[in-house]
Amino acid sequence: MNKFFQTLVNVFRIEELKDRIIFTALVLLAVRMGSYIPLPGVDVIALQSTKGGDSNTLFGLYDLFVGGALSNAAIFALGIMPYISASIILQLAGIVMPEVQRLQREGEDGRRKINQFTRYLTVLIAALQGWGVTIKILNPGTTSAPVVAPDMVGIFTISSIVLLTAGTVFLMWLGEQITERGLGNGISLIIFIGIIARLPDALFSEFAYITSTPQLFVHLIIFAVLVFIIAGVVLVTQGARRIPIQYAKRVVGRKVYGGTTQYIPLRVNTSGVMPIIFAQSILFVPSTILSFFPENTSLQWLSQQLFSEQSWVYAFTFSLLIVFFTYFYTAVAFNPKDVADNMKKQGGFIPGVRPGAPTAEYIENILTRITLPGAIFLALIAIMPTFVSNVLRVQPSFASFFGGTSLLIMVGVALDTLQQVESYLLMRHYDGFMKSGKIRGRANAGQGGF
Repeated sequence: MNKFFQTLVNVFRIEELKDRIIFTALVLLAVRMGSYIPLPGVDVIALQSTKGGDSNTLFGLYDLFVGGALSNAAIFALGIMPYISASIILQLAGIVMPEVQRLQREGEDGRRKINQFTRYLTVLIAALQGWGVTIKILNPGTTSAPVVAPDMVGIFTISSIVLLTAGTVFLMWLGEQITERGLGNGISLIIFIGIIARLPDALFSEFAYITSTPQLFVHLIIFAVLVFIIAGVVLVTQGARRIPIQYAKRVVGRKVYGGTTQYIPLRVNTSGVMPIIFAQSILFVPSTILSFFPENTSLQWLSQQLFSEQSWVYAFTFSLLIVFFTYFYTAVAFNPKDVADNMKKQGGFIPGVRPGAPTAEYIENILTRITLPGAIFLALIAIMPTFVSNVLRVQPSFASFFGGTSLLIMVGVALDTLQQVESYLLMRHYDGFMKSGKIRGRANAGQGGF
């Protein structure tokens, strides 16, 4: 423990690292403040009376990523999600559009153009989603008073679309500032702080439940399950299969190049949290549509039985979709043929495997095998909130932190940020937080954002 506090002191001894931490904290504080500033013309009290009715719909999923800003009708209600959507669209477009593929292979210039297109697409998506949010605010469900004055609907719609779009663009800029001048991946940290902001309320809710039903043994089991799940997520997030690459020796003048062995780290969970997000988005579409008919008891019963997060039918379907999207997104994010071609151009080869097509096939076979346990693990983590809520009787607000999107994002972003802190400490010859050489080796393999 003393070593941990000594390392923490060393973090603030490094001037550059200290400045980056302070800058990141101030930007994230501004992000949270913007999540509580309501749009002009919204009756917040009337809106709060309908809060909580969208927990099992697309609106509830969206509200999770924006830290409750959507349910508050705040200026940051769209969060950074339009930018994430634009990035995914352009990434998928690279598969079917040769022009985008060409830009992806042009190096720094191509990446700069893609980033510019991503920003333009972000503005368009934000404007469309902002229109949808205003419709949702104007029709929140059963309420005793209108959320917006009837004679202000037109002005409210136009002004809200502009403000929500501007809020997303501002968050996108803040994320880029964190990446350049702060610590960690800015876009990921903005999502991270939105999710973690819900943790205090969830803890208070669970504590109130514990004090009302004192069962010490059950609560110890719950705590042990949480620790075990977090350890498993860290293990799988960091896990990778390293494929050795041998480079042939080349003599240029009087110098000898190559002859070294490097490794390609194939991560067990290459797709990250995206399969869970895709699967949730698909399953929440029917429940979102059914939520528009609150008066129909038959449709509401169907929604509870098939599309509720507490339903085992939902959990089984959810698991199958996650396995499918894990393979799908892994195929999109990692192209063995490109890796094999780059290795061949640089004179590298895998020992015992011929360069070119055999190398691509070899890498693809390994990736297929290690993706299966990663997909199964993602599915188990995704349905874990259903298990702890139904079996261990944990409060739903706290159960969401036992798995699923929340836990994977929190662990992934925390590890990525911690590894950056670690690199600063090691450069200044200080001991880092992560002592294991294996962990450091996997950390050097690199951790991506979303």
